[in-house]
This record gives sequence, structure tokens and C-alpha cells, in this order.
Amino acid sequence: MKTLLTTLTSSTAGYAALGLRLPIGIIFMAHGAQKLFAWFGGYGLEGTGAWMESIGLAPGYLMALMAGSAEFFGGLFILLGLLTRPAALALASTMIVAIFTVHFENGLFMSNNGYEFGLALLAASISLLFSGAGKASLDALISDKLTQHA
Repeated sequence: MKTLLTTLTSSTAGYAALGLRLPIGIIFMAHGAQKLFAWFGGYGLEGTGAWMESIGLAPGYLMALMAGSAEFFGGLFILLGLLTRPAALALASTMIVAIFTVHFENGLFMSNNGYEFGLALLAASISLLFSGAGKASLDALISDKLTQHA
């Protein structure tokens, strides 16, 4: 278990990952809050679930709960730099589903509800999946503690 936790929390990204983690974490949290809590003009679980059901993602309520939770809590973990790699994997998976079920048929550009924004969030998530959280993170604190007691 200690080896797995060390692998998940270690990173050589330095402070560069912080510049990616902060805005990406905030963006994902805001989108998740729309789905979960109806904040920022969102429809909450009921409304988002009904919409997801209408596009073939069933059961809609569960899909809304899963997507909203991945975005909100994954975004929070990315923001804090806590278990960044697993959070980034969950977010990358969520973006792949969003791109191919909602946006792909509309083309690339956001002005047509295309997939460019989802693609940017996917790229950021994959980058954090590979790099880890970097130095200014809770992962770095955990990793340091684990290696000190090795």
C-alpha cells in the first residue's frame, strides 16, 4: 500500500503543474457544481439527469451524479494537489465521454457546441495524469513523508 501511495503522489513536475492545476481545478469544480448543486446556472442532479437520459446516457440521474462528482471532487483534488493522478484519470475519462456523446458531432469549435473546450480539459487532465501534482501540493507533502519514513 505504501508503495502504491508513493507512486501515486510522487512527481518531478516542480512548480509548473501548479499553473495548470489551479485553473483546471476551478473549472472542473464549477462544472461539477452545476450538475450536483444547480449552482452557476446549472440544473442540478434532476435536470442534468433528465437531459442525460434524453441523449441516451441512462440511467440519467446516476450518470449526472457520476459526472458531477468526478468533476466537482476531481476538480477539488486537482486544485489541492491531492491524489492528482487518480483524479486526473477520472476527469480524463469524463471528458472522453462528454466529447463523444455530446460534442463530437458538432465539430471542433465551441461556437457550435463543439468539442474544443472538452479537448482542452482532456489534454490538461492527461498532462496532470503523467506529471503529477508537482511541488506545491498535498501529494508532495504525502510523498515527502512516505520517503522520509522509508
